[in-house]
Amino acid sequence: MEIEISTPALLFPAVSLLLLAYTNRFLAVAQLIRMLHRQSNERENCEEYKQIGNLRHRLELTKWMQFFGVLSLLLCTLSMAELFMGYLEIGKKIFGLSLIAMCLSLLISLWELMISTKALNMELSDMHNKCKTGKK
Repeated sequence: MEIEISTPALLFPAVSLLLLAYTNRFLAVAQLIRMLHRQSNERENCEEYKQIGNLRHRLELTKWMQFFGVLSLLLCTLSMAELFMGYLEIGKKIFGLSLIAMCLSLLISLWELMISTKALNMELSDMHNKCKTGKK
């Protein structure tokens, strides 16, 4: 299979958009953590405690999503450099590694999405139970 220098370049727009989406997810989690921190300082009780583990896990996953996304972009760039210099076999192998890194990033993203969906469903269930029993 022949690969041209433009092949790894096709991944650049996708990776850029993906990293932007990951950054937005990180900022949303960071904002939620700051809000919960502020609320816990204002109150004596720690109702938010059950969310701490979930948020720590999501933050860690987001870090690894971004790591593998950036690694994929770096490997793509290195692959293009190798292809440009005429090292076709090395360039192809590095491009294959960049695709693996991107797949890892996407799988971790899916995992984080499942965790955040579970947390939101718990919140909805809690709201439903309060409304059902008439408590506020």
